Amino acid sequence: MKTMTTEEIINLLDANEDLNVIDVREADEVEQGMIPGAVHIPLGSIPERADELDKTKEYILVCRGGVRSAKAGEYLESQGFEVINLEGGMMAYDGELEFK
Repeated sequence: MKTMTTEEIINLLDANEDLNVIDVREADEVEQGMIPGAVHIPLGSIPERADELDKTKEYILVCRGGVRSAKAGEYLESQGFEVINLEGGMMAYDGELEFK
């Protein structure tokens, strides 16, 4: 599985790149802020919601520290999706936040 640093994602966001970010944290964690444009799909919901995703797109997965997003990535890769795990997760991310 590919990985990306938080510095890399911040640079892509600053360049207004079209990113597909999935936040796999729980609802109470997401309330503390998400990466702008991210879609919230809790880790436990990934298998039943995978059909909402497009196999022609690459997804950046994020959680609090990088472990849950790696688990989600392993599952999605096994289903034929292209994924990137955000190293260090939201604990390492110091960019702009979006509140939903």
